[in-house]
Amino acid sequence: MRNKIKQFLESRGLSAYRMIQDAKISDTTGYKLAADSTYIPSSKILEALCETYRIQPGEILEWFPAEDKSEDD
Repeated sequence: MRNKIKQFLESRGLSAYRMIQDAKISDTTGYKLAADSTYIPSSKILEALCETYRIQPGEILEWFPAEDKSEDD
């Protein structure tokens, strides 16, 4: 599994800082989510992001088979 936060932010013209402010999450967590696709948010953070942006978890998380992991990383 990986997060698609960076792509989500880019598609909406948002910065990591704006996401942090909007969702009221910690700087460390927000910047790590935006920079590291292998970092999976906790359920609390995931809920905050979904509530803030009115999205489904699948818009910012992606599952893929383990053997495909190295293709996109």
